[in-house]
Amino acid sequence: MSAVLVALAAVAVPARPALAYRPFDGTDADTAELGEFELELGPAHYYRLASQNFLIAPATVLNFGIFERTELVIDANQYVALGRLTAGTSRVSVMDDDVLLKHTFREGTPQGKTGVSIAAEGGVLTPELNGVVNVGASLDVITSYRWRYVTLHWNEWFELTRDHDADLYTGLILEGPHDWRVRPVAEGYYDKNFAGGSIESLLVGAIWHARDTFDLDVGVRGARDDGQNAVEVRLGLTWAIAMWEPAKAKE
Repeated sequence: MSAVLVALAAVAVPARPALAYRPFDGTDADTAELGEFELELGPAHYYRLASQNFLIAPATVLNFGIFERTELVIDANQYVALGRLTAGTSRVSVMDDDVLLKHTFREGTPQGKTGVSIAAEGGVLTPELNGVVNVGASLDVITSYRWRYVTLHWNEWFELTRDHDADLYTGLILEGPHDWRVRPVAEGYYDKNFAGGSIESLLVGAIWHARDTFDLDVGVRGARDDGQNAVEVRLGLTWAIAMWEPAKAKE
């Protein structure tokens, strides 16, 4: 019901174009406009790791354009375990939460200019509810480039995890023609925890640009997570709204 209300609000409220970077784990080298709020919402994802089923309800990313080419990013996912619990699994937990700042250092073809776009996103991994209660740190360097028929985003993402281990994520996002109403997308990544363990992941899906301010997305992800099979189905939306109008420079 809440997702329906958000969708209706997106139609009714004046806003700026939405830039969906759901359903990916990585991101693009762009930021919300100054004065813009962008909601990335997955009302309910299905996730299975080994023999345990979960609903991720919701998966939430909040983006606030606080300065020119700079946004504040707040992430959080609520996991609801289904059926019989495996050892060490909580029925409800809030995980993958963080508070980050993202800045575009160079604007390129994704912003209608020339060359590559370069951005960095970094900040604090905050304590989880029924997860790891320590604090960690994150820094992601993103490069994006758009050709006529494909857009590529490359993420090199370093974390000092909440367990205080070093972790390196390398990921590539591919998108189909940006001017298509529905464009196919894919993402592959390799995530290495240097204390042991790794994740290999592949996602395929699509983004429907329903309105200038509103996108819908779907994705199916398969992964090998520390030797265990994982599968995930993602369905969500991106909605952008202008919270205030930036002051215009005097002529």
